[in-house]
Amino acid sequence: MKKPLQEALRERRLVCDGAMGTQLMLAGLESGACGEHWNLTHADRVLAIQRRYAEAGADCLISNTFGATRTVLARHGLAGEVQTLNQAGVCIARQAFGQGLGYVLGDIGPLGGVLEPYGDLSPVAARQALEEQARALVRAGVDAIIIETQTSLEELGLAIDAARVAGAPCIIASLAYNLSADKTFFRTMMGVSPENAAGFVEQKGADVVALNCGTGMDMHGAAKVVRLYRQSCKLPTMAQPNAGLPVLEAGRAVYRQTPADMAQGVPEVLAAGANVVGSCCGSTPEHTRAIRQVVEQFNRAR
Repeated sequence: MKKPLQEALRERRLVCDGAMGTQLMLAGLESGACGEHWNLTHADRVLAIQRRYAEAGADCLISNTFGATRTVLARHGLAGEVQTLNQAGVCIARQAFGQGLGYVLGDIGPLGGVLEPYGDLSPVAARQALEEQARALVRAGVDAIIIETQTSLEELGLAIDAARVAGAPCIIASLAYNLSADKTFFRTMMGVSPENAAGFVEQKGADVVALNCGTGMDMHGAAKVVRLYRQSCKLPTMAQPNAGLPVLEAGRAVYRQTPADMAQGVPEVLAAGANVVGSCCGSTPEHTRAIRQVVEQFNRAR
């Protein structure tokens, strides 16, 4: 029988998967199209991506539901498909593990708007959208909900509350940080520091505090943020940095960091105290495979 994710985190370091958006684009998703809709229209392609991550050694797969709230789906004329798309995304991720006992993390991304009074998204509408998606993910049987790429504590707090109301067995709160111009500190786009984020996430009752994405966020930067998390709260931590900085080629962002280069930074992240290590924008199953090799060596040495 598979142990709850929180228990597994106390026993060993885990590996999460890598980028989904860039992999979908490589599989044929057009720029600006709804990748979550592929859970219904191209389920075989989504499954192939996640199966490659599982075969590369990922203990955790994140469902293809990053933009599957009502507020984001409405832009594609799919606001009525929240339940169907989220449940299909979880089913595909579970299928990708085959007979394996991996963990499916139900993904909730940003709502795509700014909360009042700075924007026109009301807290009531935001709460309803987040709860709707969280309930769909929990009904589909996720092992955890991961709230990703957050930049404001207000929206993050609403999402944590929504996951709790939905009965999520584990809640992971992940923020996106940018490296300052002088390369001395990290902040989210809304000015949130890792220290403040860690305290907030712990106070709100989430189970894991995490980081993903962001300008200048590589493995070395992830290690810095993880250290700050560990100094500021007692929660387990998770790190999903990008595959280096992108460069423009033919009008598209291309990530050039190789799997071997990314893997060189994993020992520093593990030494900083990360309980789960994955990757974000631009990464591939081969990056996951390289991360897995380092994490396995670390686990055996403990």
